[in-house]
Amino acid sequence: MPQGTPFGPPMRKHFLSGSNPNLNHGSFGTFPEEVRSTLNEYQRQLESQPDIFIRYTYPPLLEKARAATASILNVPVEEVVFVPNATTGINTVLRGIRFDDGDIIVHFETVYGAIEKTVAYLVETTKVENEAIEARWPIDDDALVRQFEEKIVKLNTEGGGKSKVRLAIFDTIVSMPGVRLPFERLIAKCKELNVLSMVDGAHGIGHIPLDLGELKPDFFVSNLHKWLFVPRGACVLHVPVANQHLIRSALPTSWGFVPASKTVPSFTHPGKPKEIPSPLPASTQPPFVAMFDFVGTIDNTNYLCVSSALAFRSAVCGGEDQIMSYCIKLALEGGDRAAEILGTEVMDDSNHTIRNCAFAMVKLPLEMGDGKGMVKEENKMAVTKWIAERGVEELHIFFALGLYKDEWWWRISAQVYLELADVEWGALKLKGLCEKVSSGEWLAEGKNG
Repeated sequence: MPQGTPFGPPMRKHFLSGSNPNLNHGSFGTFPEEVRSTLNEYQRQLESQPDIFIRYTYPPLLEKARAATASILNVPVEEVVFVPNATTGINTVLRGIRFDDGDIIVHFETVYGAIEKTVAYLVETTKVENEAIEARWPIDDDALVRQFEEKIVKLNTEGGGKSKVRLAIFDTIVSMPGVRLPFERLIAKCKELNVLSMVDGAHGIGHIPLDLGELKPDFFVSNLHKWLFVPRGACVLHVPVANQHLIRSALPTSWGFVPASKTVPSFTHPGKPKEIPSPLPASTQPPFVAMFDFVGTIDNTNYLCVSSALAFRSAVCGGEDQIMSYCIKLALEGGDRAAEILGTEVMDDSNHTIRNCAFAMVKLPLEMGDGKGMVKEENKMAVTKWIAERGVEELHIFFALGLYKDEWWWRISAQVYLELADVEWGALKLKGLCEKVSSGEWLAEGKNG
């Protein structure tokens, strides 16, 4: 497909760029001016006639956006709804399922922190239990899948029929460290073991190819605002029709919820369920979809920008294949070059599958310990904070840093508006900050700052 604008610096004219390159697109994403114009137009229509837009104009536009998203994922449109973000989507699923005594949720130890806290909350408030799977990246896909299966089989065996793994949560691409998982094989393994799969594809749509029609996960979420160029916050929640009975409500519960007949008594007509008429026009959508169409008054015009984002990706960027190929190639080359500048290494497995994404994980030249030039254990979080703040205050850039197994790693996000020189620039600046840490200069600056 012809490309309207070359990747790299020429592409920046379509985006609101800061003074220095954004090497952390993965956290919050961004979107081009063309999509911003679409968003502004929908917001203009909304503000000029709020009632007419929300009640009558919005629903068919929302259905069109859902259909466009369903097409990308290769699933029926009635299996796709929108929520603000992946955390909300996963909460909707986890809080919707009725867990029984002995039910267990499993996840890898690197599960997104907000989701780990959600599971912890459910352990406190429901009958479900939780088990984490340790995975020391870099790890080969075969070993990871084997470890996943062994954990589930062991838990089910030890339960002696009284406990079982009900649901497994895993990522398409882990947030930190930014590595790709063999989620396709994990979905298949869940089916084989009769475990529900909850796939956190926060870094999914627009980042890597996805065919949910073929993979058939039980539940799937993916942020549209991270890699698809849709205004934040926007996320797709995919629930196959066969599983929709498990999700009784959107989050929060709103006008689309259909109560069980005996749960809302009527004082006007004793013995009969109370009717709660909606102030909105009657929905033409299936009950599951209708629950998510309106969940309270909020500006959801960002959902309506999916088609505009896809049009930009096609006409300006040359389509999904070109975007993904460029970003993955830049992440591979950029990660290698950054490691060369820093004198360290890139996180990788023997088959290089964890790097098959637009992230690169590069180790920082810092070591924890009590020796000369080392960072003391008690200072590890302070050092991480100091580097991040110096990046923002002095360089106007945010370095996505993470401590993994007591080592510092830099997560680089490749994107169509970046080139190799941008990553090299970031690596050189980060190297200078690391040198200040090793020399102890950061301590003096920290006290004076």
